[in-house]
Amino acid sequence: MTDIIQLANRWLVQDPDAETREELQRLIAQNDINALNARFNGRLQFGTAGLRGRLQAGSMGMNRVLVGQAAAGLARFLLARAKPKQKLSIVIGYDGRKNSLRFAQDTAEIMQAAGIDAYLMPSMRPTPVLAFAVRHMHASAGVMVTASHNPPEDNGYKVYLGDEDDGAQIVAPDDKLIAEQIQWVADNQKVNELPRSLDYKMIPQTVIDTYIDRSASLFTAPIANYKYVYTAMHGVGKETLLAVLAKAGMPAPVLVEAQCEPDGTFPTVAFPNPEEKGALDLAIARAQAIDAEFIVANDPDADRLAVAIKDADGNWSTLHGNQVGLYFGYFIGKNAQAENKTGTLGCSLVSSPLLSKVANTLGLQHQETLTGFKYIGRIPNLIFGFEEALGYLVNPEVAHDKDGISAIACFLNLINSLKSEGKTFAEFQQEFIDKFGAAYSDQLSLRVADLDRIQRILKAVRAAPFQTIGDIKVEQYIDHLQTEKQNNILVFHLAGGQRVILRPSGTEPKLKIYLDTNGTTLNKAKTLCAIIKTSLQQFVESID
Repeated sequence: MTDIIQLANRWLVQDPDAETREELQRLIAQNDINALNARFNGRLQFGTAGLRGRLQAGSMGMNRVLVGQAAAGLARFLLARAKPKQKLSIVIGYDGRKNSLRFAQDTAEIMQAAGIDAYLMPSMRPTPVLAFAVRHMHASAGVMVTASHNPPEDNGYKVYLGDEDDGAQIVAPDDKLIAEQIQWVADNQKVNELPRSLDYKMIPQTVIDTYIDRSASLFTAPIANYKYVYTAMHGVGKETLLAVLAKAGMPAPVLVEAQCEPDGTFPTVAFPNPEEKGALDLAIARAQAIDAEFIVANDPDADRLAVAIKDADGNWSTLHGNQVGLYFGYFIGKNAQAENKTGTLGCSLVSSPLLSKVANTLGLQHQETLTGFKYIGRIPNLIFGFEEALGYLVNPEVAHDKDGISAIACFLNLINSLKSEGKTFAEFQQEFIDKFGAAYSDQLSLRVADLDRIQRILKAVRAAPFQTIGDIKVEQYIDHLQTEKQNNILVFHLAGGQRVILRPSGTEPKLKIYLDTNGTTLNKAKTLCAIIKTSLQQFVESID
């Protein structure tokens, strides 16, 4: 009991934030050991997703002490790996979440004082703009302060590396090396005593303008006229997207006004994630009111794209990320083929396996990676890459990370192209099925309060791997902890080319189970998927 109080007091004396100081002072005064343990029982770990966690005091939360330690640790890492006489620089962006600007400013001040030229984004901008700036400015590193589509109580710290990493997200072993330097700072320095400098600069507006120009250049088909709806999901996508559309001469979307200005409380959605049920309800209502053809949506930091379409009966549905990814792969691949270009269509291993058939048909290469654009973005000669969680990289020559703004431009260019050929989107979907088969994807997502439950489920599967799922025979079982991938992913290939993958989320307290089925028709693939999903749901619920 005394130890946790002492730990909290040591943290308190170096905390520059009045709100989290008051939080700790209150808990110490109340002798609230449970609450203090929740804040100091370990440390928010820096990994390949950077940092992401709840806004709260203590080593288990996102706060100014932890961010200061992260900035100082990252600075030590960059200085240690620098070549002799190399001048280091870093670009820093932020979104509309609580404390995002303050965390970004702290990072800029600490980096500048450490001898690293720091450049802060002049305003809230999407993550893709920051990722672009890393490469465009030849920076040594980049930091984006965002928790993407996490709940409003969270914030995060996403790191990119320049030089030989060319603006890609961090991967092993750099994540471990940065974490070691952060721990050294935590053990040996006080955040309130770290050197700081206000001499950092702003990222020039010309960098943002160049990003807008590059994204607008994705429009290659004749501009068509149609009504569509856009929501920014209370995030930072609207300003940049509208600038891209205006630059390209595209008609502007009808906005979901209640969701298009940055608001870190995300008042109109339970979770600010376009994948979540109900997240697009306001957009659908707006689309129905104006008789729109489709909806495009970004997540709060605008690195993801969701698309919703209306069927012949007037019912609205959100396209699965695999559908959009496959359509993009086909569209971009066909254009590359027409221009006699070679290259690779890439995706994460939990994304649709059908992309390989698309690539082969178009005379292109195909490559699967571990989950995340930290891997996808590093694929050599990449033409297009995607992950099923609504992430798309349609212009890999510009950045190495997913980009929801340029993905909207690509989708609208696809619509323009179809209209110029006299085709509907429904006809394009049928063309795809006729050419590659009917595939369907779904996901069983288990959000838990007890993280150990995820491990209990995976342990049970490893102890007795499924022989059948929904009465469909398992033909191959792969545990990627036992392969060269060394990753906590379980894969089951079922008879008929069906597939099931189990994987813990890297950014949220979730177990994700990915389902990919196929059939002679889309309805048959959906039916098969529902049978498999029901079987897995019963299994998951049987384990407390």
